[in-house]
Amino acid sequence: MPTYTITELAREFDVTARAIRFYEDQGLLSPTREGAGGRNRVYTPRDRTRLKLTLRGKRLGLSLSEIKSLVDMYESPKDTAAQMHRFLNVLSQHRETLEQQREDLEMALAELTAHEDECKRLLAAQAGEGQAGEQPEGATR
Repeated sequence: MPTYTITELAREFDVTARAIRFYEDQGLLSPTREGAGGRNRVYTPRDRTRLKLTLRGKRLGLSLSEIKSLVDMYESPKDTAAQMHRFLNVLSQHRETLEQQREDLEMALAELTAHEDECKRLLAAQAGEGQAGEQPEGATR
């Protein structure tokens, strides 16, 4: 069975070793320890898969606790239907959160656009007043 070092996994998945250690601290990965004082972490294909699933969950915007429950689900007895229902439930809840965030962002962007338009209108009005009131140098009224 192949094994991996933290450096190999970090390079493969384009994450830092610190991030991998953080996921270990959160219980998402559990490498064995080798070497003097257990200094070297040794990752198995299981750890590699868990890291891959963790990073996929992060890309989807899931919380670490959601990711952990989903990753742990794959190691429980294989009841595929129950796992899929659970996964669908997590995805549905996350979709609702993202849709609310999108709605909030759209409202904020609309307000920002209104402020930009008002500033442009005021600047144009000031520029128009300044040009109308200006006279060529040396001219009299």
